Amino acid sequence: MRDLKQLVKAYDVRGVVPDQWDENLSRAFGAAFVRVTGATAIVVGHDMRPSSPSLSRAFAEGAAGYGADVTEIGLCSTDQLYYASGKLDLPGAMFTASHNPAQYNGIKMCRKGAAPVGEDTGLAEIRELVQSWINDDDTVSVPAAPEGTVEGKLSQQDTLRGYADHLLGLVDLTSIRPLKVVVDAGNGMGGHTVPTVLAGLPLDVVPMYFELDGTFPNHEANPLDPKNLVDLQAKVREVGADLGLAFDGDADRCFVIDERGEPVSPSAITALVAVRELARARANGEPNATIIHNLITSWTVAEVVAEHGGQAVRTRVGHSFIKQRMAETDAIFGGEHSAHYYFRDFWRADTGMLAALHVLAALGGQDRTLSELTREYDRYAASGEINSEVADQAGKAAEVRAAFGSLEGVSVDELDGLTVAGADWWFNLRASNTEPLLRLNVEAKDPAKMAELRDGVLAIVRG
Repeated sequence: MRDLKQLVKAYDVRGVVPDQWDENLSRAFGAAFVRVTGATAIVVGHDMRPSSPSLSRAFAEGAAGYGADVTEIGLCSTDQLYYASGKLDLPGAMFTASHNPAQYNGIKMCRKGAAPVGEDTGLAEIRELVQSWINDDDTVSVPAAPEGTVEGKLSQQDTLRGYADHLLGLVDLTSIRPLKVVVDAGNGMGGHTVPTVLAGLPLDVVPMYFELDGTFPNHEANPLDPKNLVDLQAKVREVGADLGLAFDGDADRCFVIDERGEPVSPSAITALVAVRELARARANGEPNATIIHNLITSWTVAEVVAEHGGQAVRTRVGHSFIKQRMAETDAIFGGEHSAHYYFRDFWRADTGMLAALHVLAALGGQDRTLSELTREYDRYAASGEINSEVADQAGKAAEVRAAFGSLEGVSVDELDGLTVAGADWWFNLRASNTEPLLRLNVEAKDPAKMAELRDGVLAIVRG
């Protein structure tokens, strides 16, 4: 009998189709989702992967069988699904495997108002319930709904225009100077959302790979991997664009390329957007607003937030932790090193598109180039995330702590993995949730110091 712990991760469902899951299991997830959340109505959407429409429909049927009315919004980005969940005040399910290869698919689930469903907020219960419905021969037997349950209705609704209007209501782009922007949708859902959101703005949009194709014929829809930015960087230089934007497969993350064809770090984008959101909060009578950042964003983020009168709050990596801290602190914005950007005015959900609109507004509202504009938000030398395959993750982390934690003048914390910090440097070493990997991030004022720390930690981790 299959073990769903291989399929149900900390934040979502994700695995190979049909090897790890199929329509029968998706139907069971739909029924379990309704059982655990108590929902009487839900909203369901899906990306462009070949398996997405049938998996999404099976989930909807499973939910309807347990009495929930289902609004199907069809093709959408993940943040468009969050919009629908927030606007319709319904729990939701998005069928996508984000940036994973074509044979993968998954489900990102949320409660009404786009509140996250993670391992500690319902996902473990859903997994255990579905696990109990799997027979010894791997078939799935969903029990009949409680007596008296009336089967829910399935209906369809288009939310793309409403999604675009909501975003455009949060950022004023009407008076920006004309800009040329290259957009690489990676054959993902950016090809669905970008034309509607950016239509009518003073932008010369040069599209790349807008055709929806879940087999990803041009490159993986994972802009976090530098090799998937090469085409965009070349096109920005070729056409003399002011900037480039790259979306991942489900278009909830956005990476930015400057006019030189160089990537702008997500930490710099977090700082830039934070400055704009803090200014907007002050104008609305909210001084000292809170900005959330995870612990491996650049120290620049906290420095810039403080310089602009805000309160920076550091948190663990992962969207459920960001959203939880945003709710606890009423934060107006949050950013992660992985180019996830969260906005209070977007139900605390992540939306790469709204971050992109902020970048366009900031660039188009003045005359400097993007590299000049973001230079003030790039104050440290950073290693980027370096992964090492390690069998004994805890043992290696303990060795690193012993080597660096006792140095004079350093601080050590274990909010998320091991973080060691000196006066003008820090590094974080975290274990992956899903793979036998240790992830290292290093930052220092001096590039030579950064390289020294990076090499010293890696010598222990890989030694």
